[in-house]
Amino acid sequence: MTPTAVVSRRGLDRIRAGHPWIYRSDVLSVSAEPGDLVRVVSDRERSADWAFFSSESQIALRLVSHQDAIDERTLLRERLQRAIAYRGTLGIDATACRLVHGEADLLPSLIVDQYGEYLVVQTLSQGVDRRLPLITELLVDLVHPRGILARNDPRVRRLEGLEEQVEVIHGDVPDQIETREGAATYVVDVRRGQKTGLFLDQRENHLAAAGYARGRALDAFTYQGGFALAMANRCESVLALDSSTAAVMSTRQHAERNGLANVEVREANVFDELRELQVSGEQFDTIVLDPPAFAKNRASVERAIAGYKEINLRALKLLRTGGTLLTCSCSYNVDEALFLDVLGAAAADAQVTVSLVEKRMQARDHPVLLNVPETYYLKCIVLRKV
Repeated sequence: MTPTAVVSRRGLDRIRAGHPWIYRSDVLSVSAEPGDLVRVVSDRERSADWAFFSSESQIALRLVSHQDAIDERTLLRERLQRAIAYRGTLGIDATACRLVHGEADLLPSLIVDQYGEYLVVQTLSQGVDRRLPLITELLVDLVHPRGILARNDPRVRRLEGLEEQVEVIHGDVPDQIETREGAATYVVDVRRGQKTGLFLDQRENHLAAAGYARGRALDAFTYQGGFALAMANRCESVLALDSSTAAVMSTRQHAERNGLANVEVREANVFDELRELQVSGEQFDTIVLDPPAFAKNRASVERAIAGYKEINLRALKLLRTGGTLLTCSCSYNVDEALFLDVLGAAAADAQVTVSLVEKRMQARDHPVLLNVPETYYLKCIVLRKV
């Protein structure tokens, strides 16, 4: 018997509108095992849709195909080939990039990042996790990596009833991998670093920041120093801040590695340090704010808004007239319109006038699906203090 999920009319309409998820509340009945590829039907009509089934997550079905009949190996190979080929068209000036970005590459909940000759894979749902051996085989054939690391420790796997684990699934993968982004080189810890080691989604925004950078610069929430390193050659000095001891040590090492003597790295609570810098009368020509996600769910949006307003208000007071503020939010639950409202409120409270110079987003190797707002999570706004 073909595994089958019967969904409500609302669930079917959601797929028809271009969204690949059907929530558990819209699944009327299911005859399938965890991670099965199931036929999606309604109580009134049979569809030509296939989806991965999760027995644990509130996202019960993740659409895989609208075709009437599919072969899993052929479909996965074609999707991987297409995703990899797309990255080849982008002219990425780096040795690290995202090869597969989940739903946006029609490979739901699958992440594949490339670091030079190595791949880091994340399988974030029961469907792709069950197919990890096949995906590994296909990636070896298509990319020929020296090694593949399954970095399956994100907490989101708990929602799928999956274990959190990190293991080498092909070849050998060193603890640290040297990568290049533009002119800067990094040493990446792919086993313990945030995400899969680097914030690859900010790569193009690092380059944009370098284009705006001048004078004295501040990089708050620096992590591995991506913005600081990109701006250093354009600035007299760069002050990089982070509360993480590991991040501070890493950024210092990267600055030294790249011969950037004008980068000062300071371990500090960024909220407190921005306030102290203001009290001390410090001024900067260029400021970058790239905080972690303040709103990881809807319940935390109000608190996140307060946090975003606070750091942007302080930054605008620290910014010289004519200076540039590049400010980011990676909280999906704070959408672009709300983020702009927060920035406007911060400017009003700081009693300064700002102009909107540019609206940016995640790098192009992290594509956004037009009808899937969840795939647009990183907002990067460039402001000028008039």
